[in-house]
Amino acid sequence: MLTIGDKLPEFNVPAQKGVDALPDDERISHSDFEGKWKILFWWPKDFTFVCPTEIIGYGDLKEDFEDRDAVLIGASTDTDFVHFAWRKSDERLAAQDFWWLADNKKELANALGIVDADAGVALRATFIVDPDNIIQHITINGLNVGRNPQETLRILDALQTDELCPCNWDQGQETLKPAA
Repeated sequence: MLTIGDKLPEFNVPAQKGVDALPDDERISHSDFEGKWKILFWWPKDFTFVCPTEIIGYGDLKEDFEDRDAVLIGASTDTDFVHFAWRKSDERLAAQDFWWLADNKKELANALGIVDADAGVALRATFIVDPDNIIQHITINGLNVGRNPQETLRILDALQTDELCPCNWDQGQETLKPAA
């Protein structure tokens, strides 16, 4: 598995956004968001139970991520057509206005090292990637436990200070200053 300090692998995968039209060979590449922070979060499968709670939770913070010059990108190993069908079937998911990667060949998931060997799907992995495409934070949960999107936002805030941030630090609080 890739780790902190590793470069996000180059990729060019199908992607899906919205419900206005069927997928039409849209793709997202590693270079589409150059110069931006990236919040790349993976879920195991569409049409499941924990995944929509996470997608909606991250989507609720999309503007907060954008305010921090970060782009929100969801991903699973389902196809763009499955993503589209799932969004169409659930108005809460249809309202989520960000790209969903459709890594059905598992090229990016395998390159990141996040495919569960037994289930053959991506683990619940979140990557915070800096504007130079360097991984700065990773959180990985098993298949049955959802994440806290607010914590991802808190960690992004801390990373962007480029300072020493204590446990439970929140934006606006003092950072640590080492003794001279």
